[in-house]
Amino acid sequence: MSGRREQGDEQFPATPRVGDLDVDPALAAVVLELEQHASEQGWDQPASLFALVDTAALVAAEPALASAMGLDDAAAAGSLTPVEQDQLDPAVALEQSLQTISWPAEVGGCAAVVERLVLPPEADADIPEDPDEAARFAAEHPARQELRIVAGATRAGATYCAMRFRSHDDASSVVAGPDLVPELLELVVATLIDDPDEGNTTP
Repeated sequence: MSGRREQGDEQFPATPRVGDLDVDPALAAVVLELEQHASEQGWDQPASLFALVDTAALVAAEPALASAMGLDDAAAAGSLTPVEQDQLDPAVALEQSLQTISWPAEVGGCAAVVERLVLPPEADADIPEDPDEAARFAAEHPARQELRIVAGATRAGATYCAMRFRSHDDASSVVAGPDLVPELLELVVATLIDDPDEGNTTP
């Protein structure tokens, strides 16, 4: 992944408010919640995947589970609850794993959390074509930057992302918006599109 943003605070776009017209507030809220949760876990974590379920439906269908999670009818209105899936195989790239996943109908959305290295645009011409060599090149590049991405989508077509650079590891520097990582979002969205010729495969 290349095309690093300049790191001065003034270069970061303002984080969109959850109430912006082009943003699904429930999706934005759960993505930002997951970003905060991931930040509390620290860096150098494996990729993780979450099913997003309608909180009201979860409270109705699984009252004991909802109670254990601290959810109730008042908290349920218009919100999504993230349910972490079994840990993904760390030997398989998240992007590859997403291509094998689809969700049952009761799952209204999906969110992925992943750490990535980014390089400045001028490094693009030197990146090896072999994926393993490219990964090694990025890891050893002196101008590399580390970032954490949370990318979420719903069956209704809404998308939202949050990104945090390791060099700016504070909540005020989180960058958020509906289309920050289009290639990853495309893969997340694809997990929510039913294929009539194939059965659903959950992680």
